Amino acid sequence: MAPELVAYIAIAVTALAIGLFVFMLFPRRRPAVEPPGEVHPTLGRVQQSSFGASLIAAAPRGYVGWIEKQVVHAGRPAGWTLQRIVTWKIALALFGVALGLIFIFSGGPNALKVLLVLGGTTMLFFLPDVLIHSRAHDRQEAIKYSLPDTLDQMTIAVEAGLGFDAAMAKAARNGKGPLAEELIRVLQDMSIGRSRRDAFMELEKRTSQEDLRRFVRAVVQADQYGISIGEVLRVQAGEMRLKRRQRAEEQAMKVTVKIIFPLVFCLLPVLFIVLLTPAALNMINTFAGINTF
Repeated sequence: MAPELVAYIAIAVTALAIGLFVFMLFPRRRPAVEPPGEVHPTLGRVQQSSFGASLIAAAPRGYVGWIEKQVVHAGRPAGWTLQRIVTWKIALALFGVALGLIFIFSGGPNALKVLLVLGGTTMLFFLPDVLIHSRAHDRQEAIKYSLPDTLDQMTIAVEAGLGFDAAMAKAARNGKGPLAEELIRVLQDMSIGRSRRDAFMELEKRTSQEDLRRFVRAVVQADQYGISIGEVLRVQAGEMRLKRRQRAEEQAMKVTVKIIFPLVFCLLPVLFIVLLTPAALNMINTFAGINTF
């Protein structure tokens, strides 16, 4: 394929993408039921700028919902709003296209450069998604690992005579990390008049960890049917300790499989070189000496 033809194709694809983006910025007018904006957990609906609202309105609903879920699971970090994430995605993609055009026309266009530019632009477009997903995953993993110890503390406090809310407050004050923050959030929700069921159901929506969701459902059912909360905590703490031990055993068994690749491709070749090189040199010298006779 001629370089000029590749360049024309790249320009046409870029122009088509920009035109599609501009078309999506101005969607068909719909009857507005309520102004566009993000739903803040305490402030309610937050008004967005027209540009951010246009970007979010043009994006697929499922994709926007996925980003919102990742932001919630990440603990709503400062600066990581839905509007900013979508805006940064478009800005990074345009930046990648601009640098890509400079790269394509410097030294002559070819098919490899076009593929590299397309791949780099795609990576820049999805970079905010990867970052927010990574933060959400790390936060949920921290919740999973700190849950057994927190339940043990709550169980000890309840058996010592404290109420469930007081035991949860004590565990939240003594603990650190995202789980302690979530427990404080639950206590704050109950302090402003929410029922225990509603506060814990909101906690279930803010997490993706099945262990914590199972604990929330157990607490809600115990509160609904009048079951002793101390017994529920004791059973849940025992299950969490068992799951933690099983996860540790699983990770230990995976080590032997994970070590095969560095052992075969990194350690064994070096070992063979160190052990066999002197023998190979001696054999070469021996055969060279035989040939001289």
